[in-house]
Amino acid sequence: MKQWIAFLLLAVLSALLAGCVVRTEPPSSTSNTRSEPSAVTEPTVLPAASVLNVWCFQAGKADAFLFWNEFGAILIDTGESGFGKVVLSKLEALGISRLNALIVTHFDKDHVGGAKKLLTSIPVDAVLQSNCPKPDADAYEKYLDALTAKEIEPVTVRKSMELTLGDVVFAVNPPVQETYPEDASNNSSLIVTVKHGENQLLFCGDAEELRLAEFLENDPGLCTLVKLPHHGRYQATLQELLTATRPLYAVVTSSDEEPEDAETQALLERENVQVFYSRVAPILIQSDGSQISVQYCKE
Repeated sequence: MKQWIAFLLLAVLSALLAGCVVRTEPPSSTSNTRSEPSAVTEPTVLPAASVLNVWCFQAGKADAFLFWNEFGAILIDTGESGFGKVVLSKLEALGISRLNALIVTHFDKDHVGGAKKLLTSIPVDAVLQSNCPKPDADAYEKYLDALTAKEIEPVTVRKSMELTLGDVVFAVNPPVQETYPEDASNNSSLIVTVKHGENQLLFCGDAEELRLAEFLENDPGLCTLVKLPHHGRYQATLQELLTATRPLYAVVTSSDEEPEDAETQALLERENVQVFYSRVAPILIQSDGSQISVQYCKE
């Protein structure tokens, strides 16, 4: 009890300093239910050991997620063209001078647009990419130019592979098919499962019906948090996704101009999932391998 009270007080103080919205819930005392998240804390005051931090950028209807701990940093997607400088500013503020890896889920401009600026500005140890190129697309061509300029050979993921940041495991799941008859780019999205102790975070790129269906065939297991695919666009497979993963939280990357579908909002409400929208503010997720916190934050 004393440890919990101390942790809570530290969290409240941290949130006041950081300008973040505090959401606190003690762990559930019922053994056959999933545990609830702990108090929100700020990474600069938490002990560094074994804390995974995830920053969901407010990038409009686009994806950019930064993961970091004492072992390094990994970025999933880069937002649209021009957004690379925003990511770089955040990295500088956190004192991060290199990326262990950049994962490009697919080559639509709202996922790869900021890659050129990043790749030409800081060292990136590895680049993992989808298997569905977009020849003649401006953002894709600039991405290729940056890879060439920095002499980086990207890994096109065709078999499941893993990356690690200490005790955090990033399982990268590729599309089964080389191409898809519908929405080829979105359905070729890499899907990334981030495992940290008892917490599992799922990032679905822009996967649509075919891609989600094949991913769910292998039973992803319970997830603490799911980043919904395709910016909250409704699709029937979302029900299957939520039934299979039973998340406590969901993140939707949308904008005021292009919001998520009302059907998606209604589904999440029916499933009793607490939702965070990047159109509201940047989102900070923290995991210590047992408990998790999710909060809106100011830049």
